[in-house]
Amino acid sequence: MKFLDLAKVYVRSGGGGAGCVSFRREKFIEYGGPDGGDGGRGGDVWAEAVEGLNTLIDFRFQQHFFAKSGQHGMGSQRTGASGDDVILRVPVGTEILDEDQETVIADLTTPGQRVLLAKGGNGGFGNLHFKSSTNRAPRNANSGLPGIERTLWLRLKLIADAGLLGLPNAGKSTFLAAVSNARPKIADYPFTTLHPNLGVVGVDGHEFVIADIPGLIEGASEGRGLGDQFLGHVERSRVLLHLVDGTAEDVAVDARTILTELAAYSPALAEKPRVTALNKIDALLPEEIAEKKAALEAETGGPVLLMSGVSRDGVTEVLRALWGRISPSRQPAPEKDSGSWQP
Repeated sequence: MKFLDLAKVYVRSGGGGAGCVSFRREKFIEYGGPDGGDGGRGGDVWAEAVEGLNTLIDFRFQQHFFAKSGQHGMGSQRTGASGDDVILRVPVGTEILDEDQETVIADLTTPGQRVLLAKGGNGGFGNLHFKSSTNRAPRNANSGLPGIERTLWLRLKLIADAGLLGLPNAGKSTFLAAVSNARPKIADYPFTTLHPNLGVVGVDGHEFVIADIPGLIEGASEGRGLGDQFLGHVERSRVLLHLVDGTAEDVAVDARTILTELAAYSPALAEKPRVTALNKIDALLPEEIAEKKAALEAETGGPVLLMSGVSRDGVTEVLRALWGRISPSRQPAPEKDSGSWQP
């Protein structure tokens, strides 16, 4: 299935049905009076987050969603039927943006969460509604209110516990394949990963989800490369895993590039808890490992773990470090005292 995380849709709610002008006509009832019913209400357009979806590809083939209009009122005080609603079923983690692609209308982060995108028009009043002591036979009725048309954007941000960051060819996909059943494309050239991948990993009896996104390059926050298009997928992560290629000439510069792009994209993302790991240590000599680890610690201002996604050296320690950052946020909130009154 092709991955798609941005889609444009056009929605329109149903218009309300018109009220009816009608009079009661029965044998032996000379002045039956008005009996026109009201028009039915137009259908609404909703968005609902559902489980089992991880892409917006369905909205590539259908972009228009129109709810049904309400039926007109009828005689004998019969109200028209309401129009059917339309529901856009989207993956959990979908943001709904206005046409400007900046105003966030809703953020659907839990299964079953719904939001009203366009409200249906109310039905018009029939002439029965206008009957009064001075106007016993009104011949006017309301038209129904029209529906609402909107152009919206759907943007999917994957919900994962940990997000993988690094330059192209830092070994992110290799790491994900080593610790989970995910099978991302792996090759020895930049931008092998073209779309995000999710993997469920386990350590010490605990499971959590890791998201791998295309590598970042210098200037990504200004639109260069691919990674800036997918940084939103790690915005929801509880912790970031920053992988640095140990075979690079200057690991400090590589780390600085990623941290600079994170800060330029979103200060909140740059402040997230982060675990830094020096990858591909299986290709380095012991003295090179010590030298590059020291340079990386001086640049990041924190501890640096050593690992290799190919030989799986140090992988368990990295997973434990990630779980150590994730587990506190998974603890249930303490129950508040109900404050019941005691005599």
